[in-house]
Amino acid sequence: MFPISTLFTDNKILINVTPYAILVLIAILSVLWYFLKRSPHPPLPPGPRGLPIVGNLPFLDPNLHTYFTKLAKSYGPIFKLNLGSKLTVVVNSPALAREILKDQDINFANRDVPLTGRAFSYGGLDLVLLPYCAEWKMLRKVCVLKLLNRKTLDSFYELRRKEVRERTKYLYQKGQEESPVNLEDQLFLTMMNLTMNMLWGGSVKAEEMESVGTEFKGVISEIIRLLGEPNVSDFFPMVARFDLQGLVKKMHVCARELDAILNGAIEKMQLLRSRDGECKDLLQHLMKLKEEEADSEVPITLNHVKAVLSDMVLGGTDTTTNTIEFAMAELIRNPKLMKRAQQELDDVVGKDNIVEESHITRLSYIVAIMKETLRLYPTIPLLVPHCPAETAVVGGYSIPKNTKTFINVWSIQRDPNVWDNPNEFCPGRFLDKKACDFSGTDYRFLPFGSGRRMCAGIALAEMMVLYTLATLLHSFDWKIPEGHVLDLEEKFGVVLKLKTPLVVLPVPRLSNHNLYL
Repeated sequence: MFPISTLFTDNKILINVTPYAILVLIAILSVLWYFLKRSPHPPLPPGPRGLPIVGNLPFLDPNLHTYFTKLAKSYGPIFKLNLGSKLTVVVNSPALAREILKDQDINFANRDVPLTGRAFSYGGLDLVLLPYCAEWKMLRKVCVLKLLNRKTLDSFYELRRKEVRERTKYLYQKGQEESPVNLEDQLFLTMMNLTMNMLWGGSVKAEEMESVGTEFKGVISEIIRLLGEPNVSDFFPMVARFDLQGLVKKMHVCARELDAILNGAIEKMQLLRSRDGECKDLLQHLMKLKEEEADSEVPITLNHVKAVLSDMVLGGTDTTTNTIEFAMAELIRNPKLMKRAQQELDDVVGKDNIVEESHITRLSYIVAIMKETLRLYPTIPLLVPHCPAETAVVGGYSIPKNTKTFINVWSIQRDPNVWDNPNEFCPGRFLDKKACDFSGTDYRFLPFGSGRRMCAGIALAEMMVLYTLATLLHSFDWKIPEGHVLDLEEKFGVVLKLKTPLVVLPVPRLSNHNLYL
């Protein structure tokens, strides 16, 4: 026992406690405070301080992928931001991506749906935005196993071939005239026409395709623009009903226009449906599946059909366009790499022939170029954000239920701890037989995501990018015309793209001009 002396002064009792007793008392009180105040969950991830109400919103850089990469250097591979009234978590390492996309895949299988996205997708009925449920499983099965499988896509090869040949002919004419072209515009037009041909090329008469296409392109371009606009209503859900910026209202207008186009295509399909039952486009496949699944527990509705068609257009135009444009820009900047690619094409295809999709399996360097492009310039650099259905623990930190969770694949795929010379365009790194692919099992390389919510259109994207890129490189040499510059600066948006569109001069390299007709 510590000695305690008691003094009596003026009817008051003074207790003289030794310093050791005081230290023991402080320790006991500290332990009690710790156990009383300790949170039942691990702490939230670290992150920068924000302002009252608006949080970190005023400090965001428009190029979120590079901004988040810089923050990771200060706060670690997982950090939090308060964007308005919504908590957001960003993950920047392969190990943490694996925790979310594999170890806790089911819990993180839901999406944070922006209000504009819900407005154009029939209330979030599409494959990208639907929550993880029986309805989503049904659509995923339809798309992956029955609609976007290799056999079905191979059956539309002539539609793809026709459009690529048309664009080659146009570029040849421009080359003969020594007239520069905006490659982004030409690629977007190619991908849009190619996608539309696959969607309803067998349902809409050829003479009507041009007018339908013009209207369709305008609507899709506006939808993409609106999806990329930051919406106050998403950051402050309490004011969402006021639609302060009018973005949801504008998206509803686009949605009605898109719905009218899709309804028109469906009506034409029903009039021109093949009598022998053969499906000549993806719309006919979808409508046939709708009829076959009519009595199932989760039937396919007409709105499901239209939502899936919308997904395919959005997923098959801007995404493939920007991937090819980035690849071409890197190759023009690296003439030796372009010559190597063209030499492979000359060896496999020949200069007295044109590229066919059947050549692709022997074009290993072209495939490596596509992979390296997707590594440096992933189409959706933060992937579509995930949301945990229940509070989760990732990297030792707590992520509360329904928290918007970004996986920064742009940062992961340029991580110097994972990649040699990470910022250098080097397709040769993917020629090694042990090199990673985009199947979603190697968490260093996730351009299409991983797990249950991995992109369903990988096979289609691969076909479109490889066939178009191989044709451009085989048919032409490429120059930057006088008065224009090659600028690889990126612009963040719904998809990653070049800030300055690539303007080029195509120079025909095949001796027989009939190969361009």
